[in-house]
Amino acid sequence: MKRGLPWGDQVDVISSDESSSSSSSLHVDVQVNDGTTNFTIDQPPQEFSSEGLLIRTAEVYQEYMKQLLIPTQRGSLIPFTTWMGLGRSIKQLYGQPLHYLTNILLKQWDHLRIGSEDEYTPLDVVIHPCKAEATVWLVEELHRQTTSHHHVAKLWQSDPMRHAFIDSIFPQF
Repeated sequence: MKRGLPWGDQVDVISSDESSSSSSSLHVDVQVNDGTTNFTIDQPPQEFSSEGLLIRTAEVYQEYMKQLLIPTQRGSLIPFTTWMGLGRSIKQLYGQPLHYLTNILLKQWDHLRIGSEDEYTPLDVVIHPCKAEATVWLVEELHRQTTSHHHVAKLWQSDPMRHAFIDSIFPQF
């Protein structure tokens, strides 16, 4: 794993776009403590637009989610009444976030029950807790390993409530 700068050092980033708008690079001065390092980023200026930032954020998010291992040992049976409730319990039990797409899918599965004859029956009575948990982990693995960050960014762009379904990501060291 590469680390460009020590975390304890103060970093000031100064961006300069004095060149013409047709330029395809961005000049950046990075000041770490007393020294200044100059470098140029050869990327088109549109990469720094809000859409470019959203795509980059989705790329970082997807790469991080790919690194998380799916638990192979199941600790205990998790009682649950809804799919979203099961998702919350899984996050607490295993200390891992669930993918944005998994959270959306769990919400959709809960909405599918509205109006059914077993709408008010606890879900762990309808489906065995082990099967339900295994299903969530299977879907989670698919979302982590196969989802394009471009697709995630596109969904985020059209979802004003996306932050409600993106779990906090705080790596434990």
